[in-house]
Amino acid sequence: MVYDEVVEIRFHGRGGQGVVTAANVLVDALLKAGLYGQAIPFFGAERRGAPVVAYARVSKKPIRTRSSIKSPSVVVVLDSKLSELVNVLEGLKPGGVILINSPEKLDIKKGFKTCYVDAVKIALRHNLMLSGWALVNMPIVGALARILEVPIEAVENSIRERMEGKIGELNAIAAREAYNEVVCVE
Repeated sequence: MVYDEVVEIRFHGRGGQGVVTAANVLVDALLKAGLYGQAIPFFGAERRGAPVVAYARVSKKPIRTRSSIKSPSVVVVLDSKLSELVNVLEGLKPGGVILINSPEKLDIKKGFKTCYVDAVKIALRHNLMLSGWALVNMPIVGALARILEVPIEAVENSIRERMEGKIGELNAIAAREAYNEVVCVE
């Protein structure tokens, strides 16, 4: 992805899926890759399972903007069922990118580049579960790294620094698998 200007990203997930952690790991990986990044958590009345949003910015130059993101270039959806509750495409710039955690292509409006990865399958393959939920946030970060052309090694290092031991290693492996398995269509 070209970084002639700041790339703004909006993450949609459910409380407990690690949406804020995903934004933070992505930004840490960007910094390791020599780019600039900014993670912006959004906290409201979150509870497990309720819709949650987080934001991130990516740039080759220092980011001076501190405002909220209204028109992202990229939308990341950790739970494809959220589109039944929230307009996940709201404000997405024409020609923008959608990354969806889904095993199959979904019917998305034309004019966007749509990318898919089965993050649930990847998480379950590595037994990445919490309270019966597949932990899809690190596979999603891996897939997003591929779309943003961020080296997967930077993502893996960020994950291992944030999560120690076997859990960190399994999440890093899951991120690499998603990096390799993400599929994009115009």
